[in-house]
Amino acid sequence: MPVHVGTSGWQYRDWRGPFYPDRLRQGDWLSFYSQHFATVEVNNAFYRLPEAAVFARWAEQTPDRFVVAVKASRYLTHIRRLRDPAEPVKLFLSRARELGPKLGPVLLQLPPTLRADLAALDATLGCFPSDVRVAVELRHESWFTDQTADLLGAHGAALCLADGPRLRTPVWHTADWAYLRLHAGRATPPPCYGRAALSGWARRLIEGWGPDADTFAYFNNDERCCAVRNATVLAAVGRRAGLAPTRVPRTNEVRVS
Repeated sequence: MPVHVGTSGWQYRDWRGPFYPDRLRQGDWLSFYSQHFATVEVNNAFYRLPEAAVFARWAEQTPDRFVVAVKASRYLTHIRRLRDPAEPVKLFLSRARELGPKLGPVLLQLPPTLRADLAALDATLGCFPSDVRVAVELRHESWFTDQTADLLGAHGAALCLADGPRLRTPVWHTADWAYLRLHAGRATPPPCYGRAALSGWARRLIEGWGPDADTFAYFNNDERCCAVRNATVLAAVGRRAGLAPTRVPRTNEVRVS
């Protein structure tokens, strides 16, 4: 199975020039992006859940076997804080399923102020049907216990392996697939990652899940087009480590501003 390499979103104005052609209409950016990448994480669904027609349009604008991971609405995670999850999960899925077979994992990013509440997380994960993969990004240190790992494992949910300046999660193998989010590196120019850091993540993925696991890796360091550039590097070092990354732009197709 491949390592799905992509970025967290595609609608960034400073990517015009470094990645998107200067004269390309913004409405055509997703189509262009999907010619160079095989997956994307929809980050803006967290701030405002798109209508079903928007998800359907994204499905139409992307090629066969394109994978769309979707970050769940903050209404569930940050406003309700996982309380009474059935209705918001149902609403979210009623729209996201318009992606059809292109719907990939769902990301639940919990607020950094939400302390561990295993019962609430258990109830929330239980609202997702078995055919929907769920990754959980935990950001309060109280979650990082054996009990949390066991709960994720019981639901087949992946711990989101988050890397950034404020938090690096443990590398837990709670599912037979993996989900990695790279928020900001320490290389120059910021917030880019250096080759050594990305080689380290490729090594962790192959050591923890092996070369045949379904793995998803998204770069959220969109400034200066670092996300696109770093995706090409992760694919290159991952391939040398024995992984099978999905398509990414060629190095000469993107530059860091």
